[in-house]
Amino acid sequence: MESFTFLSPTKFVFGVDTENAVGELVASYGGSKVLIVYGGGSVVRSGLLDRVQKSLTASKISFFSISGVQPNPLDTKVYEGIQLCRKEGIDFLLPVGGGSVIDTAKAIGMGACYDGDFWDFYSGKAVAEKTLPLGTVLTIAAAGSEGSESSVITKSEGMYKRGCSNEIIRPLFSVLNPALTATLPKEQTAAGAADIFAHIMERYFTNTKEVEVTDRLCEGLMLTLLHEVPRALVDPENVDVRANIMWAGMVAHNNIVGVGREQDWASHGLEHELSAKYSVAHGAGLAIIFPAWMKYTYEHDVMRFAQWANRVFGIAMDFANPKATALAGIHALENYFASCGLPVRMSEIGGKAEDIDYLVEHLQLNGGTMGSFVKLDANACAEIYRISL
Repeated sequence: MESFTFLSPTKFVFGVDTENAVGELVASYGGSKVLIVYGGGSVVRSGLLDRVQKSLTASKISFFSISGVQPNPLDTKVYEGIQLCRKEGIDFLLPVGGGSVIDTAKAIGMGACYDGDFWDFYSGKAVAEKTLPLGTVLTIAAAGSEGSESSVITKSEGMYKRGCSNEIIRPLFSVLNPALTATLPKEQTAAGAADIFAHIMERYFTNTKEVEVTDRLCEGLMLTLLHEVPRALVDPENVDVRANIMWAGMVAHNNIVGVGREQDWASHGLEHELSAKYSVAHGAGLAIIFPAWMKYTYEHDVMRFAQWANRVFGIAMDFANPKATALAGIHALENYFASCGLPVRMSEIGGKAEDIDYLVEHLQLNGGTMGSFVKLDANACAEIYRISL
């Protein structure tokens, strides 16, 4: 295990009806003028936005709002939020929604405190030193942005999808009411689960040795998803099931399962180009990319893949032929994603072989490679896209 420093300062308020405490929470962190950030009409139709606004009003907190944040959020909405923050003297951000909404609010917070273009933080030209304080009200278990230090935004000019990681953008608090996820369409529940699964696997497949504690934590989360997600798809209003998935999503990405070990993140980079080009949900794209990445990289450490297949999917360890065990695990993951109604091939979302050059050209290859478990150059990335077809 490697040395590490771990800090997870977010206050989590978990349970049914917890959104009614938002006003008190904002006030406790000194917020007096709030920008509510949300996406489509679901938070309006469900009455959630009204409950949040009533809670803020009860705490004598004024608020403004921007709506229309879309999945795979664009920079245009970030610029709109930055302008409003500066005009109205906003001192606290409150995204109400899923990862796209939270990521947009994080970008707004950094950009409102910066004289330059917020995209500098996502292109690697600058590192944010200040941001507006932020709390969240989560409506979908998926991205883990409610507890993480990361944000992903797409630049509309050129459709470049890039991430930014910075400890200053971890939310001060996150309100997690699992009942809010009960009305999600099945495809969103499934895609969210695939995103959670991928966050765990990006950490699990590592070159770091002697990481049994975090291995077991990762495996436990994956087993939870294997058990709970099919139940949620059959019985979507089961709040206990939703609660387990929602908490798994947070634990998967606040990095408690990733400390002390090298992490990969190539699959996320590869997927970002799928969701940018084909407008597919991020989790659905990961269901396509991750098995393809595994098929390309598993021989790098066959025993780690075989361990994963055995401990997570219950596949008998074939010590004489661990490759067979590893491949059986990869096929089991693929079948699991498919059973949840997710695509597992690029062709299912309109991907074609002739698109691969475009996808590779848009990749963010730092120093010519991406990933850590196996460093992938442009040719390797192209091959993984081909495998995924």
